[in-house]
Amino acid sequence: MAKSNYRRKKFNIGTFMIWLFGSLVYLFMTIPVLIIIMASFSPKAYPEFPPTSFSLHWYVELFNSSAWLETLWTSILLVLIVTPITVILGTAAAVAIRRLNFPGKQALQAMMMSPLMIPHVVLGIAFLYQGTAMGWFGTLTALIIAHIIIVFPFVIRSVGVSMSNLDPILEKASMSLGAGPIRTFFQVTIPNIKPGIMAGTVFAGVTSFGEVSVSVFVASPQWVTVPVRIFNYVEQTFDPVINAVSVVFILIAVIALIIIEKTLGLTKAF
Repeated sequence: MAKSNYRRKKFNIGTFMIWLFGSLVYLFMTIPVLIIIMASFSPKAYPEFPPTSFSLHWYVELFNSSAWLETLWTSILLVLIVTPITVILGTAAAVAIRRLNFPGKQALQAMMMSPLMIPHVVLGIAFLYQGTAMGWFGTLTALIIAHIIIVFPFVIRSVGVSMSNLDPILEKASMSLGAGPIRTFFQVTIPNIKPGIMAGTVFAGVTSFGEVSVSVFVASPQWVTVPVRIFNYVEQTFDPVINAVSVVFILIAVIALIIIEKTLGLTKAF
């Protein structure tokens, strides 16, 4: 009896330590975000934490700046264009890789996943030369293509994991009951790989919205993303407007996750 109580006590201590360690990790990740949020309300011309007083001056400065608003719109527009295109292409590629056998399959898969292994600075220089040669340098098209190539592997990998867990018998059973390949794909395959598609969508949107290493080589004065503007801005000055921009980034990410959860069920998908 005493030994049983000792084991139960030992298990409870272990559980407590796991929860404590997890809480410390979350706290470590949350504190910098809280510092940025609080410092964004500083009325002074330099970041201050904790702020001696609270002011919305830098948020007013941000939303009154046409340059910041244009870059924010450019980043949002890129996400709205890049994410659906990449999810459609990445899902089709992942399904084809898992279901089809053809010569050069491994080489093609390695090529599509290569942006994960090649340094983004090298990719940025390559896009710069290629875009200039094709006359696309400084255009929105160049930014879209560059972002699609960068986020493409995330979608393939996420959907590929779901495809590996999908039993091919389900698809064969659907077609044996009279459903064609297209109907089977939309009514059997897609619902079963929904977690991978959802994960790919989130990764594609977040990666595209925050991408800077490649964008800094492809962007032009007409098409500047928020991360590129932040990168250029901090080289010249550093006032709390950067913190205000970061808070807007956080709000957009939270709102996007809430919308996905309410419409598609992010929690259930994962």
